[in-house]
Amino acid sequence: MNISTSALFLGVLFGSIGMGYIVYGKKQRNGIALLSGIGLCAFPYFVPNVFLLILIAVVLMALPFFIRC
Repeated sequence: MNISTSALFLGVLFGSIGMGYIVYGKKQRNGIALLSGIGLCAFPYFVPNVFLLILIAVVLMALPFFIRC
């Protein structure tokens, strides 16, 4: 697997943001935030393209703001 430095850095960044979403989702009992956090932590392992990585991360970060439970 060929991974670039920028993809690695973005994976760490989005994983950190995802961890924040997981903590918030557990404390507030917000399922969408919890699932978005899990997605933000997991998906960088499967997406090698930097632009696609950013696009998916922005969608996952915005999801809890548009879908309310």
